[in-house]
Amino acid sequence: MTLAPATRDALLGVTTATLTTVLLKKGVRFCYIRGAKPLTAGSNRRIVGPAFTLRFTPTREDLATVDSWSSPRSTRAAIEDMPEGAIAVADAFGSLDAGIFGDILCARMAKKGVAGLVTDGMVRDGAGVIGTGLPVFAQGYVAPASVAALNFVGWQEVIGCGGVTVVPGDIVVADDDGAVVIPAALLDAVTEAAVEQERLEGWIMQEVEKGVALPGLYPPNAETKARYEAWKNR
Repeated sequence: MTLAPATRDALLGVTTATLTTVLLKKGVRFCYIRGAKPLTAGSNRRIVGPAFTLRFTPTREDLATVDSWSSPRSTRAAIEDMPEGAIAVADAFGSLDAGIFGDILCARMAKKGVAGLVTDGMVRDGAGVIGTGLPVFAQGYVAPASVAALNFVGWQEVIGCGGVTVVPGDIVVADDDGAVVIPAALLDAVTEAAVEQERLEGWIMQEVEKGVALPGLYPPNAETKARYEAWKNR
C-alpha cells in the first residue's frame, strides 16, 4: 500500500494514545503491539508507514542454522525487498532469547530508506543499532544471534505481533508510547477522527489551564461541544 503524503503528514501529528482511543471507538480493541518500545525513549520522533511483515518461529536445529542466513528465504533477502518508507513489523512471538536483527542489517534498512523496525522480540548489537539512526521499537537488546532461538520463515504474509494481527499494507504509527496498527480499510476514517480528536483535546487542555473543572469538559457535554465548535469556527 502506498501512503498518501497528506495522510502521512496528518498521522505524524497524532499520538499513538489518541489512535488507540479512536480505534477503540471504531471497534478495534487489539491494535497496540505489546512489547514494542523505542530503544531510544524520549526522542519524540514519530514514524508512520505501511507494514512490511516478517515472521519467525521457534528455532529448530535443522532449519535455524548459520547457513540459513545465505538462504533465498532469509532476513537478508527480506530486507532487500523492503520499499522506501515501509515499517518492518517482525513477529518474534515475544522471544527474549535472541535478537532478530543486528547493526549491519539495521544499517542496510536505514540505507534503503526504511522508516523503522517494530517487533515484539529483541534486537542485538544495541549500541550499534541505535547508531544506525533507524527507529527501532522492541523489547530491548541481547547478545545471541537470531538462530539461537528463532527460525525465520517468510515475509509479506499475515502475522501476529505483540497480540495484534498485522496484514501487509496496514499502517503503523509508532512513538515514545509504542506502536499502533491501523487496518488499511479504516485508514481514512481513523485519520480524520484522530486529527479532530487531537484538535479537541488541545482545546480542552487550554480550558483546563484556565481552571475549568473536568465534569462536562472531559468528556465534553453538549454545552462544551457547542463552545468548542464556536472556538473552532472562529
